[in-house]
Amino acid sequence: MVEVLAGFAIPQVEIAQALGIAQHTLLKYFATELECGAAKVHAKLAGNLLRLASGSDGTALKATMFALQTRFGWSAYVPRPAEEKPLGKKEIAQIEAERAPDDEGWSRLLQ
Repeated sequence: MVEVLAGFAIPQVEIAQALGIAQHTLLKYFATELECGAAKVHAKLAGNLLRLASGSDGTALKATMFALQTRFGWSAYVPRPAEEKPLGKKEIAQIEAERAPDDEGWSRLLQ
C-alpha cells in the first residue's frame, strides 16, 4: 500500500495518516517502499511515453517532442547564438595597432 501511494505522489504525511502511524515511523520502516513506489511509476510512465513516441502519428510526434524537451533539455525558447558580424575597417585597424610587433623599430621613435 505504501509503495502504491508513494507512486501516486501522495505526500508522506498523508500516507502515514492513512496507515495510522507517525511520519518518522513511516520513514523508518517503509523507506524502501517509498523510494521504489515512485521509481516504479516513473519507469512505467517513461516506458509508455517511449512506446507512444515510437509510433508514426500525431500522438507519437507530441510524445517525442515532450520526451526531448523534458528529458534532454530541448526547447523552442532557448535563444540561438547570435551570428558574428564581420569587423569593420576601424575595428581591424585598432586590433592591428594593439598587436603591432616591437621589432620594427617603433619603440625607439616613441622614446
